[in-house]
Amino acid sequence: MKKKQFETQCVHEGQLKDEQYKGAISPLYMSTAYSYEETDRYPRYFNTPNQAGLAKKIAALEGAEEGLIFGSGMAAISTALLAYLHKGDHVVLQNDLYGGTTNLVVEHFNKYGIEYSFADALDAASFEAKIQSNTKVIYVETPSNPLMKIVDLAAIATLAKKYQLVSMIDNTFASPVNQNPIAFGIDIVLHSATKYLGGHSDILAGAVACSAAHMERIFSIAKSLGGNLSDISAWLLERSIKTLAIRVKQQNENALALAHYLEEHPLIAKVYYPGLASHPDHALAKKQMHGFTGMMSFEMTAVVDRSAFEKSLDIIQPVVSLAGVESTITIPSITSHKLLSPEGRLKQGITDNLVRFSVGIETLEDLKRDVDNALKNAANEG
Repeated sequence: MKKKQFETQCVHEGQLKDEQYKGAISPLYMSTAYSYEETDRYPRYFNTPNQAGLAKKIAALEGAEEGLIFGSGMAAISTALLAYLHKGDHVVLQNDLYGGTTNLVVEHFNKYGIEYSFADALDAASFEAKIQSNTKVIYVETPSNPLMKIVDLAAIATLAKKYQLVSMIDNTFASPVNQNPIAFGIDIVLHSATKYLGGHSDILAGAVACSAAHMERIFSIAKSLGGNLSDISAWLLERSIKTLAIRVKQQNENALALAHYLEEHPLIAKVYYPGLASHPDHALAKKQMHGFTGMMSFEMTAVVDRSAFEKSLDIIQPVVSLAGVESTITIPSITSHKLLSPEGRLKQGITDNLVRFSVGIETLEDLKRDVDNALKNAANEG
């Protein structure tokens, strides 16, 4: 049978059949207790009907053999890393990661005797320079949060195979719509499903997609750590993913137009968006991405008062999370990267006037007007 196209997979892959009432959508199975004589289903084993159906959908969208759904993105990330890193092991990581991931490594890995190094740059040679005899994992995130830097996935996959390492990627910012790392040779794909996969700012979840062999190892620790997703959240997430393709494509379109608009705005010092020709990784992004995502960041000029800018927005909401259908902004220095020291933030290029912009599906002209009015009001107050 011919493989279903991506949009069709979003709607139909992993959907449960309503054998009793013949409904058009997956039934919700809330039971936490199943007959032990007929099945080994148990919520903490990630295999209730709704958990299993959703995992199948995630695997299909990423082109993986298997998927697993977690209670949060950090549950997925920490479980995958701890499945391959033990006392005496070493991991090489990208030097500008999501703040929660960086905090996990810096604050906790030493307690478990796990060594780590951050690559000095994003090219494969910089990662290779940090590899040691006890290195087990290479971990990347592309596009990066919040500066939208791009890592060469094929180069990282080749490097990992050269040294027999496991390659992992946080694919949250791209989503499976825009980027499929397994096609480039990456071993394990991770998501905060709270973001694009959920898409409506009402679900906390995480996901892993990989080969059956890698999943066996991840599941062996996952069932003990207990990071499974509840069935009601699994059902909601499966519903949300049905519209993933159309949501993200609209967000891509809006974001590209807004990036061009902001790049010319007199109150904006710099725009970070891989869809712009001015982005240093634009050519690489075009090579390995189908779209440039709805995420961007920009730095406001010194005359713009940050607090006044936030308060002057009408449609766009200042919130912590991202990738919902509604447009939102976040100040990384006081939210996603607040766990880092001021020195650590500056080392990553995160200034106090940096704004992370999650572009939604609203009408483009309304978004332009909202940003422009807020910038002008904040400049007057500044």
